[in-house]
Amino acid sequence: MIDPFGRPITYLRVSVTDRCDLRCVYCMAEDMEFLPKRDLLSLEELDRLCSTFVDLGVRKLRLTGGEPLVRRNVMTLINSLGRHVKSGALDELTLTTNGTRLADFAGQLADAGIQRINVSLDTLDKEKFRTITRWGDLSKVIAGLEAAKTAGLKVKINTVAMRDVNDNEFNRMIEWCGDQDFDLTFIETMPMGDIDGGRTEQYLPLSIVRANLGQKWTLEDDCYQSGGPARYTLCRETGKRVGFITPMTHNFCESCNRVRLTCTGTLYMCLGQDDAADLRAPLRQSESNEPLLSAIHEAISRKPKGHDFFIDRRHNRPAVTRHMSVTGG
Repeated sequence: MIDPFGRPITYLRVSVTDRCDLRCVYCMAEDMEFLPKRDLLSLEELDRLCSTFVDLGVRKLRLTGGEPLVRRNVMTLINSLGRHVKSGALDELTLTTNGTRLADFAGQLADAGIQRINVSLDTLDKEKFRTITRWGDLSKVIAGLEAAKTAGLKVKINTVAMRDVNDNEFNRMIEWCGDQDFDLTFIETMPMGDIDGGRTEQYLPLSIVRANLGQKWTLEDDCYQSGGPARYTLCRETGKRVGFITPMTHNFCESCNRVRLTCTGTLYMCLGQDDAADLRAPLRQSESNEPLLSAIHEAISRKPKGHDFFIDRRHNRPAVTRHMSVTGG
């Protein structure tokens, strides 16, 4: 699959559910209305769709949500997709999670062929964690991270940088991740979804974050590529990578190799655009994959050059109205 700008599409992110057991303030409204279960693709349909993308050249597959581990029987899908890693058709099968259910699933994930996971964690303060997630219990995430280490999973922590919320913890996060043998990536807030709270005021450019971190840590540019949008540095003091995902201050569109599939079978060619393609109808149209293949190729031919994210301080409204949990983080 090659998009109109000559970029190979080798990375598929799949939201297996829009549901989550937390309500992070930058991701969801507190009173979210989730999709009715009848609208979701079955696990078997998700397997067929993902496998079709693998046949078309996808080399990295990331399962997301919502929170993927809240979907009933999700390990059936993960175990099935693991066959592509074992056959060599897929370089990597991985997962982004909030960590609340890792204690129960870490060993099973490793057995399925997952070697590396991303865990979203914005603070190490239990009260602040409860505020950001609205009702989360930090101790469950810490227990999940311990289980992940025991299972042999490599862990990268994803931290959304928020002004006057967690910006006084970034040095602590680097130190803690170094002690835990975790990599760390900071992420700028993105203007997606109508949510409560002042996200416009919380926006913090990572150029400022990196400059401030440089006063304490030696961050050397690193050529490591995870297949995603992060630009990495190596922290000399801890020996771990510190990454920066900057959709606002320095977008990564020129090298975009990704498309996103929702749990309803909608394919978004760009996180920051509303154009999408319905893959559920051609998937169910025939046992043959021909209608599905045609729909995928047509969608890829419409992939835009880049997103249009910007912080609208005048009107305080999102650039994209759908929530991040709908598209998949």
